[in-house]
Amino acid sequence: MKPTKTIAIVGGGITGLSAAYYLQKEIKAKNLPYEIKLIEANSRLGGKIKTLRRDGFTIEQGPDSLLVRKQPAVKLVEELGLQEQIVRNATGQSYILVNDRLHKMPKGTFMGVPKDIGPLLTSKLISPKGKARALFDLVLPKGKQKDDQSLGAFFRRRFGNELLVNQIEALLSGIHSGDIDQMSLKATYPNFYQLEQKYGSVIKGLQKTMPKADKRKKKNPEGVFFSFTNGLETLVNRLEEVLDDDIISLQTSVDHVEKKEHGYHLLLSNGNVYKADAIIMATPHFTIPKIFSQYDFFKPFTTVPSTSTANVVLAFDQSAIKKDINGTGFLVSRSSDYQITACTWTHKKWPTTTPKGKILLRCYVGRPNDESVVDLSDDELTDVVLNDLNKTMKIKAKPEFRVITRWKNSRPQYTVGHLERLSEVRNEANKHVPGVFLTGCSFDGAGIPDCIEQGEQTAQDVISFLQ
Repeated sequence: MKPTKTIAIVGGGITGLSAAYYLQKEIKAKNLPYEIKLIEANSRLGGKIKTLRRDGFTIEQGPDSLLVRKQPAVKLVEELGLQEQIVRNATGQSYILVNDRLHKMPKGTFMGVPKDIGPLLTSKLISPKGKARALFDLVLPKGKQKDDQSLGAFFRRRFGNELLVNQIEALLSGIHSGDIDQMSLKATYPNFYQLEQKYGSVIKGLQKTMPKADKRKKKNPEGVFFSFTNGLETLVNRLEEVLDDDIISLQTSVDHVEKKEHGYHLLLSNGNVYKADAIIMATPHFTIPKIFSQYDFFKPFTTVPSTSTANVVLAFDQSAIKKDINGTGFLVSRSSDYQITACTWTHKKWPTTTPKGKILLRCYVGRPNDESVVDLSDDELTDVVLNDLNKTMKIKAKPEFRVITRWKNSRPQYTVGHLERLSEVRNEANKHVPGVFLTGCSFDGAGIPDCIEQGEQTAQDVISFLQ
């Protein structure tokens, strides 16, 4: 059957791949006369999902896992028949590094925010004065209703600065590689604002809404994250396998898009023109004003920041570590004089990644206001990381090898007002370029499950538009 409608997907990260998968599924189920073309500028698919296998090690150069509770990812994994390859993380103690000391991550928290008062009171992370200020959350009136505010302003008002800097910020800023005083509460964690507005207190709201801890503790509770036996890129490889051969076009970028009387012309880097009735833009936000340079309403995307980070993976023989720590890793408080922001003891968190008798450490560098470290040479970066690690561990030998991965401008920042700006741009796009859909980590959620969900939703939106 000759296609009557064509759909271009620009970007072959997890969002674009998910959109292609769900489009293909719907097209085949309904026997629709549509053609899909996924256009990716790089020589590989998967975006930031990148797994390296070396000398018996499985090394993640980007994200290392998926959250079990995030259903869009679980559903896709089941549809792709990957359940047999799933591995769960080993559970263990995690830490926050404050004032050159590793403190156990307090129990009874959600995303670093206190839920139970007991662990807060016994925590060594916070001074008695800081604990007293944090408990003000129980009696402070709820804040005035606001369209948006920064995470920092919200949590500082509820809990005070000490808890924010030593505990909450280490977790939330670490997840997003963002400045907590710039990050949008509404776009990242609106649930905390809703709890405050409904219950008058974040702690009371969490106590009312979070499931109670099971007192019959299992000896070895299952981890809340999962990956695959051969690494996270297994998901990307399976998606590539199930897509029809003629869908994917690698090492091809879209230089410009022109609107025509019927549909769009995509001018490609190889000199070809692809004609499409609908376009899914699953690329970073800052590429869109260049591709649609004739439309001023995309220009706000040029001012949306993206941060740069690097991860440094070091492999050792077990004998090299003279002072080991019983746990799976630590976060670094922003008040600490360290250039690493976190360290995962991968051999403990993901035992299947590391040969017996070996140690695998993964450290992260790059803060929103100090990204220059990402541009250091490999030797300089390795020295920075080893210097920081040796403040808490005793490492007596050089690493057997290192893998350094730099992600330049790869972490889009949802700053205050993000949702309003995005809504305005999309409204203008609907008027002037109908059938162009913006989706992916720059827009409606940066985590892998969020991107999978966006891909599926956008596929449905495109089908509805074309019909």
